[in-house]
Amino acid sequence: MSLKATPLAIADVIALDPVVHSDARGWFVESYKRSAFASLGLDQEFVQDNHSGSEGSGVLRGLHFQVAPAAQGKLVQCVVGAIVDVAVDVRRDSPTFARWVSAELSPSNHRMIWIPPGFAHGFCTLVDGTEVVYKTTAEYSVEHERVIRWNDPALGIDWPTSEPILSDRDRDAPTLDELLRCESW
Repeated sequence: MSLKATPLAIADVIALDPVVHSDARGWFVESYKRSAFASLGLDQEFVQDNHSGSEGSGVLRGLHFQVAPAAQGKLVQCVVGAIVDVAVDVRRDSPTFARWVSAELSPSNHRMIWIPPGFAHGFCTLVDGTEVVYKTTAEYSVEHERVIRWNDPALGIDWPTSEPILSDRDRDAPTLDELLRCESW
């Protein structure tokens, strides 16, 4: 497996472009091979796979993260449709704290994003019937999960819609500042 790894504006978040083998039948890609990831310094043990389906364009999920000891790294890819994927640095001691990066993921570009622990994650669908799969380095833990409001003005995320379809939990989430005033991690 060959991967082109491109650090995004926050270097710890990495866009991964696998080699695509195409012929008259279609294409083939190795979406994960531990040794190839390890050669890039991304030797992670993944313990849970998630698969979400979204009806409609403009479905926004996020911004979610988990705090220690259940902080999650995520390897994200879009297998049907297209998304804008966003990672927000919530590592308090980081020089890029509260900054965000994004990338478009789709089956046609085969791009994946590695988001390490310490980042909030969210995505917005660009087409109907979008499906996203992601591997995590820690199991889901409701007691460790935190949510930041998708349109927190202090973050200024450039989402592809101003009127997303949201869950109640995401709609009612606190801003990062409100979350920081309530707790520490």
